[in-house]
Amino acid sequence: MVVVAETPLTRHLAAGKVPRRSPRDAFEFARRRYLAGERVDMQDLAAELGISRATLFRWVGNRDQLIAEVIWSFTEPALERAAAAAPGRGGARIAAIVETFTRGIIDADYFHTFVSREPEASLRLLTMRASVVQRRIVVKIQELLQEEVDRGALDPPMALPDLAYVITRIGESFVYADLITGDQPDATKPAAAVAALLR
Repeated sequence: MVVVAETPLTRHLAAGKVPRRSPRDAFEFARRRYLAGERVDMQDLAAELGISRATLFRWVGNRDQLIAEVIWSFTEPALERAAAAAPGRGGARIAAIVETFTRGIIDADYFHTFVSREPEASLRLLTMRASVVQRRIVVKIQELLQEEVDRGALDPPMALPDLAYVITRIGESFVYADLITGDQPDATKPAAAVAALLR
């Protein structure tokens, strides 16, 4: 199991604290840059905040940790919206969630800009087992699977933590298809694969 050290940013985001010139400021500045398709540069960010780079790194950890929190700030609500809108029950509902969620990622211009500009960083931040974003997605998928099990609509083919990880990896393989295989990203294929897995 990978243990990621907490940073002041992680604690501020969890606590909802918004003091002046805080880790939250660094997060919001980075989030705006990411959303605008701009590169998140730690030196520029520190200068914009009027703090030293040492303070910035103390607040948010390294650049990867900051960008991971920024990406998760878009990922979590997208997944929640997909779950809220998904019709049906059981495997069909999970497949619908996967399709809506992956389509949203594929269609996000700011996401494509980041992946195109920093392909190695994006794969490292989003698809590696140590990835904060991936681990949080797996937890969310597991919660959604558990809901379907609890309502008697799903008989999972394997342990839920493993199943959630497999479903997450299926989605990743098609979202990042252009980087992995050179194919076009496609939201219908992971949905079909998940539907077949959970049939």
